[in-house]
Amino acid sequence: MSAHPTREEDFDLYALGALEGDEKRAIESHLAQCAECAQKLAEARGRVAMFAFASPRVDPSPAVKQRLMAQVRTEAGAERAAAAASTLRRAPERAPGFFSGWRAVLVPAFAVLVIATGLLLLQNRRLDIELAALHAAAEQQQKQLDEAREAADLIGANDTVTVSLAQQPGQPQGTAHVMYNMKMGKLMFDGEVAPAPAAKSYQLWVIPSDGKPINAGVFNPVTGHADHWMMDMPPGLSPKMFAVTLEPSGGMPQPTGPMVLMGKA
Repeated sequence: MSAHPTREEDFDLYALGALEGDEKRAIESHLAQCAECAQKLAEARGRVAMFAFASPRVDPSPAVKQRLMAQVRTEAGAERAAAAASTLRRAPERAPGFFSGWRAVLVPAFAVLVIATGLLLLQNRRLDIELAALHAAAEQQQKQLDEAREAADLIGANDTVTVSLAQQPGQPQGTAHVMYNMKMGKLMFDGEVAPAPAAKSYQLWVIPSDGKPINAGVFNPVTGHADHWMMDMPPGLSPKMFAVTLEPSGGMPQPTGPMVLMGKA
């Protein structure tokens, strides 16, 4: 239908199921593409429903009930027969049920395999993490062992020089000493100094016979704990003095603060 129905009663007739043939098909075709007529049909169905509720209830006669039940049984029997015939027609297609039967076994087995694989991957991941942690711990232990050996070699060498650093007047309390060996190219600091003031750090300097002071480490002491570290000495360096100064937090390229500890080489 290309135009709207000219008769408004068509909607009521359609809602009542009274339209047949071309008239029914025409209005159904039009309703599929016309929202306005679809709304009119919905209103017509509402009116029909209201009429149904408004009409007084009439009980059917026993004869009508018997004819209706007979028709229901006949139609139900026909549907069962059609379903059985359809099943028989499809049976040869499903006869080779080898894969259908194995599907019930393979699907759960595949699910178990997927879960087991996931668990193995998770376990392998945990093992990798544990191995990485053990490797890092072994490297740290090896580093500490190497440092201990270097410290023992430095302390035991006959040509190692020890310089005591004395507290300077009016400066925070502390005591420290530096051990160095020019042949080995190593320097070791050991000391215990009062904590630095806020926004300040201590800095160790190697003051050579010729040239500018060389930064040898920045540290922030904690009460009751000694500071200790080793470092490589620049080749060809001839120390004249060692000093600890109080600098801005993080240290400076060259000394700017007061000398807290000092000792001549």
